[in-house]
Amino acid sequence: MSAKRLWLLDVLRGAALVNMLAYHALYDWVYVFGHESWYDIWSPGCHVWQQYICWSFILLSGYSFTLARKPLKNGLLVAGCAVILTVVTVGFMPSESIWFGVLHLNAAAVLLTCLLHPLLRRCPAPAGLAVSAVLFALTNQLPEGYLGFENLRLCALPAAWYRSNLFWLGLPDFTRFSSADYFPIIPWIFLFWCGYYLAGLWRPRTGQAPAVLRPLACVGRHTLLVYMLHQPVIYGALWVWHAVF
Repeated sequence: MSAKRLWLLDVLRGAALVNMLAYHALYDWVYVFGHESWYDIWSPGCHVWQQYICWSFILLSGYSFTLARKPLKNGLLVAGCAVILTVVTVGFMPSESIWFGVLHLNAAAVLLTCLLHPLLRRCPAPAGLAVSAVLFALTNQLPEGYLGFENLRLCALPAAWYRSNLFWLGLPDFTRFSSADYFPIIPWIFLFWCGYYLAGLWRPRTGQAPAVLRPLACVGRHTLLVYMLHQPVIYGALWVWHAVF
């Protein structure tokens, strides 16, 4: 099987996971255990770091959809893990509750793409990639109440759209909704589809990763398992460190 794997995808996924582990370890250190640090989630540097991690995961997930033999099964598995994540965070860490995070998005994106796959594949890859990228840029700040990308505000959207608190879609009412990790379907489904269409334009070589990159490739092959375990392990390690020292 290793001879058939697209090892570069595993390496990129592994790199994103390592960055996520570091990012969340610092988050717990500062915001859960209350330590002073240079780390500030509102600073431009940390924002770029966080965006790199989530963009990598979502793009690679869209790309990987085209390689999956049983995408529906994969989507249902991720959906089950997302439900577990919500139950655990709401039950044991209510201040860090996750109602629709990147795992929920991934499950929704996979299931929606399964449903729309016959329609999506009719679109040529270059056009699909371009349209998806434009829609992602235009709706990037939809949850914040306007169209535009990052700080570029094109136009405000009607407040009435947000009163129903359709947070899963991308229309949250932030006066009564919060989520420690929040990735609604819009705009992020369009980034997922960027990865989906990118697969029609570029395929890396199959085979085994170079020796120096094999640890990253190994981590990248077990993305879901690492994601589900990383926060309990990080939190537990920091708790033990505090208890001992």
